[in-house]
Amino acid sequence: MLLEEIIKPDRVLCNAHARSKKHCLEILSELLVRSHPDIASEYTFEGLIERERLGCTSLDQGVAFPHCRVDGLDASVGALIKLSEPVEFDAPDGEAVDLIFGLMVPAEVAEQDHANICGIAELLGDRELRVRLRAATSSSDLYETLCA
Repeated sequence: MLLEEIIKPDRVLCNAHARSKKHCLEILSELLVRSHPDIASEYTFEGLIERERLGCTSLDQGVAFPHCRVDGLDASVGALIKLSEPVEFDAPDGEAVDLIFGLMVPAEVAEQDHANICGIAELLGDRELRVRLRAATSSSDLYETLCA
């Protein structure tokens, strides 16, 4: 998995302010569609909400990985948010979330898309990476830390 093919610097936001889990997903949906003007952020938002209804996408340790399928997409698209203050995300471990990696995948999920989902989940499970991401002070620093 080449992370740089999935996430671009303009889809990374450091020190964002979100009031709630729902607000996080709204911000995330706007970031995810930045390079896809033909896909409405509202459509992506609804997909993220629908996925959350199936089960919380928190990976514990203050990290969430919301994702959804999107028609009209030919490759996975990612976005990352680091919140200035954690929000409640219904995480199984009860910990509020401050790192949110969002992913849109094509409606017809291919083997590579499954591999991307697994690879990103594994990456976000790395404690040392989470510490470095939380130490980032700008969006560019956050992007560089993620892709290093």
